[in-house]
Amino acid sequence: KKLFPEKLGRTLIFTPRPGPARGSVGPGPGRAVPGRWAGAGPGRTFFHPWLRDDFEWVYSDQPHTQRRTLMLKKYPVIKSLMGADPNEILVVTSMVFTQVLACYFLQDSSWLTIILMAYIFGGTINHSLTLAIHDIGHNTAFGAGVKNAWKNRYFGFVANLPLGVPYSVTFKKYHIDHHRYLAGDGLDTDLPTEWEGNFFYQRSSETPLPKTPTHYEFKNWIVQIIFNLWIYQSFGGKALAYLLIGTFLSLGVHPIAGHFIAEHYMFVKGVDTFSYYGPLNMLTFNVGYHNEHHDFPFIPASHLPELRKIAPEYYEEVPQLQSWMMVLYDYVMDPQNGPFNRVRRKFNVDGKVVKPKEGSSYSEEHARLGKNSDHDPIHPDIEQSNSSKTAFKPSSNVIAKSFLHASRN
Repeated sequence: KKLFPEKLGRTLIFTPRPGPARGSVGPGPGRAVPGRWAGAGPGRTFFHPWLRDDFEWVYSDQPHTQRRTLMLKKYPVIKSLMGADPNEILVVTSMVFTQVLACYFLQDSSWLTIILMAYIFGGTINHSLTLAIHDIGHNTAFGAGVKNAWKNRYFGFVANLPLGVPYSVTFKKYHIDHHRYLAGDGLDTDLPTEWEGNFFYQRSSETPLPKTPTHYEFKNWIVQIIFNLWIYQSFGGKALAYLLIGTFLSLGVHPIAGHFIAEHYMFVKGVDTFSYYGPLNMLTFNVGYHNEHHDFPFIPASHLPELRKIAPEYYEEVPQLQSWMMVLYDYVMDPQNGPFNRVRRKFNVDGKVVKPKEGSSYSEEHARLGKNSDHDPIHPDIEQSNSSKTAFKPSSNVIAKSFLHASRN
């Protein structure tokens, strides 16, 4: 059967497909199917640029707000999943203690051992702690509310200690905008800037609006510096290097670092967010349940699988990634998987998505904004622009049912 033309790259994706009923042999809904090479050429190198030279600009609101409303109306029990997760406190504290213990045992090791252990063992823990900080930033350790806010902030300091770099408070401050203005131009700090996408073309960068440092950030720095000095004085420079190298390596080419790309890069045209349900979630505080997380940011990571069990129909029709490792491979080798392969939106001063003016065509409005796209999820009947350089065919809608419709054609 013909694979979806909308799928990008060879990354394995769960996608609704027509086929035999459950229990029979052959591809069917929810089965894993490989994508295809969407771009031409052997891959991207310094002399083989990405096929896209602009983002996928859309006028649609992010899907998570509407889906959250529908799910709460149908399943009020979802609210019971929100709140504090005391087990998270125990798990994070154990991870921090493990890293301190590793510093003790590695203080007299060779540099080769330090680097290998930093990548394989310490880096995995440190990357996991960055995702613990992510969850704590949503007030899941002690719960929401003014009385618990400071507890979550200070516990974020604890989770931050083995990273060697103060991170927890600043991350939370900007991460809020990632949820509120998903794919928002100049607002969502998760988006690559034009400078990143056009490094070799030397275009100007777009920096999200800076925010004034808070007293929590200064405290985060002070606590982190004191901890680093204690590690250095107690176990030596190699122990401190073990922590810092682990943080640096784990946030780059590392098996669990694939989630950075997997979460929001556009593997299916017009889709903002992708989930991954594989075993690496056990090491990453279920960050793979990313659609679920964006639908309900205040549900602790440990409860996200339960959310999917309560309302499976809202996620079974949504494309899902099968492998973070394949995501990393495709990002390097497939010329269409570059920094511009992201959905992007314009927001007005009221925080609303900028949409076409009444009476103007989609292509005219994009020309006014100086952007290119061949995809309009809000007005699929309007004449589309042909200026996009993307190789895969446009999808007419980002709603999950559109994939079922496309699979029948």
